[in-house]
Amino acid sequence: MAGRLEAHVVAAAMVLGLSTPVAAQEAAAPKLVAPVRGPAKVEITRPTTKRSATEVVTTILLKNMESAPIAGLRVEENWYDKQGNPVGGDVYRHRKPIQPGEVITITLRMPRNPNLNRNQCVFRHANGTIQQTVVPKLEAPAMAKQ
Repeated sequence: MAGRLEAHVVAAAMVLGLSTPVAAQEAAAPKLVAPVRGPAKVEITRPTTKRSATEVVTTILLKNMESAPIAGLRVEENWYDKQGNPVGGDVYRHRKPIQPGEVITITLRMPRNPNLNRNQCVFRHANGTIQQTVVPKLEAPAMAKQ
């Protein structure tokens, strides 16, 4: 089995014009980039909150301003009543690393409650904190074709 695999690698190297099988393997392997460690800089739009009959939906656009990917983004939204008591909230986790310059849409949902007065969003990532700058506008990401 290993002999056949090596033969395929050599054949691929010859088709691609590469001189050695090692060069063919390097050309086929995706290049991994280390994620940001420590504070990561992002730009966000001001959160947009819409209330429906059954829930409250908060939407934020976020853009990675670093030169490396941001891994394990987590956004926690906490809602408070007029007295400052916690009422509830939601958590958003982005499963893939956010590439440099990439814009993502964050959507947080919570059941509607008549006591909701104000909210607060906390941003973190797997290797540190997030330093966000609020900007008036970001280009929304294109929707994937289905």
